[in-house]
Amino acid sequence: MNATPTAALLTAPAAVPLLAAAAYALTPVRAPRPVPVRVRVRRPVGVGAHTGAADPLPDRATGVLAGQGAGEPPGRATGMLPGQAAEAPDGGPVGTPARSPGAPVSPRRQPAAWAGLVSPLVILLCGGLLAVRVPRTGPLTAWSGLLRADALSVWMLLVVGAVALIACGSGPGYLAGERAAGRASRRTAWRYQVLVQAFLAAMCLAVVTANLGVLWVAVEATTIVTAFLVGHRRTRTSVEAAWKYVVICSAGIALAFLGTVLIYYAARQAGVAESWALDWPTLVAHAGRLDAGVTRLGVTLVVLGFGAKAGLVPLHAWLPDAHSQAPAPVSALMSGVLLSVAFSAILRYRVIADAALGAGFTRVLLAGIALLTLALAAGLLLAQRDHKRMLAYSSMEHMSLIALATAVGSPLALSAALLHIAGHGLAKSAAFCAAGRILQLTGTSRIGRIRGLLGRAPLLGGVFGCAVAALLGFPPFGLFASELGIARAGFAAGTGLALATAAALLLVLTAFAALAARTAHMLLGPAPDRPTSHSRTGTWPLLLALVACAALGTATGPLTGLLRAAAGAIGGR
Repeated sequence: MNATPTAALLTAPAAVPLLAAAAYALTPVRAPRPVPVRVRVRRPVGVGAHTGAADPLPDRATGVLAGQGAGEPPGRATGMLPGQAAEAPDGGPVGTPARSPGAPVSPRRQPAAWAGLVSPLVILLCGGLLAVRVPRTGPLTAWSGLLRADALSVWMLLVVGAVALIACGSGPGYLAGERAAGRASRRTAWRYQVLVQAFLAAMCLAVVTANLGVLWVAVEATTIVTAFLVGHRRTRTSVEAAWKYVVICSAGIALAFLGTVLIYYAARQAGVAESWALDWPTLVAHAGRLDAGVTRLGVTLVVLGFGAKAGLVPLHAWLPDAHSQAPAPVSALMSGVLLSVAFSAILRYRVIADAALGAGFTRVLLAGIALLTLALAAGLLLAQRDHKRMLAYSSMEHMSLIALATAVGSPLALSAALLHIAGHGLAKSAAFCAAGRILQLTGTSRIGRIRGLLGRAPLLGGVFGCAVAALLGFPPFGLFASELGIARAGFAAGTGLALATAAALLLVLTAFAALAARTAHMLLGPAPDRPTSHSRTGTWPLLLALVACAALGTATGPLTGLLRAAAGAIGGR
């Protein structure tokens, strides 16, 4: 493979979403043309003759003209200047007949929304082509080594593309429901598309870069972009969640920055050239010459900093608030791949730390963080009453299992961790997107107020139930195989890790009971309404995610070689 196609394959996953974001940003948002409405008002006999002209449309409740208060001149109630148009919830000017509550805005009438699927398809295509090449020829580089694709990069690229396809495929239907409910307009939908595409570009750059400084910048960029997505609805709760997300993740990213600077300092002291002091392959090759004390402090700060983005203690508190307030497809992206992309940075630094300090340091650090996170998640799941926050705490549980597998560090454990990343991304994206549709259908996220989903919306309830079953580790889904592999590797790794694995399994059983009980409450019981067909729209991405997750649990097929190579790239030899 010559340089030009290689550079195109490594550049396109980040460049295409960035170009898509620019295209959305430069596309003007046009309000729909108002539909003229003529209303004839029948007057009592003796009250003036009807002129035949169109009368103003009265307000349904008060009978006064639209935008006019009782006893006020026209325009006073809206606060608009004369001749200035206001924007209605559906994106049109005030005076445009509004849709009835709950009437769906057909996503088929929004071709620009479906254009967002181009980026995930390009990411998957590039990942697939790299997956064929990299296991046989080794890592590929471009732009003087700035971009690099090894087996781990390719695996993460495929996960990002798959989850993005599910989230972007669910986006038009979700936004249509939000506009029908009056919670979004054309402008907010346009802003959503710009931010989601920029989010994908930042994650892909973090995956394919070989420079640890660029990796830090890309992860920081995801924080900036997703902060606006978390506060997408602009309610008090969502804005508070966005600020909490920014403050906590900025603190974590600051720690990661200090750790990166310390690693750079250790590399320069070891004689590494300035231009290559943050190049990951160069650092791995010279890790034996790094100062042990500086490296230990730097890696600790990096694990805590990127661990904040991965939902690990102690900087985890942003996760339930952000995931519960963000739009459902954005929650799918954040939980399904953002956490894993941040943890892939920890995997990179772990290779350097193990070569410089030995495997014992990161083993103790990651095992301790994993058990603390798992204990906290299991306890909070027992007391949870909100189904979106329930899924957020479930993400903490699964990230702690990935951290525990990384602490074990054997080939089986690392392969199971990577398989868990893929299975969790697929299952959690389906669960969050289904949870968003449930919220639109029922009008609440409180678990106690939702009953009989299987009777009220059979397809939507079935998808949500299957997604939670996948997260619980039921066969044939991929998380069953990965959790089994983590347990086998942990019990075979020695007394200390065997005890940690046993404790983790007890906590997982606690989380299992909490998730199962609350999901059963939502799905079962008498349905308050007759079955509805409105919930069937836009479920094809969720079904695709469940099928892919089940396929991973049955056999990795052509991905087997890539999975083994990815485990080898991060030390599973």
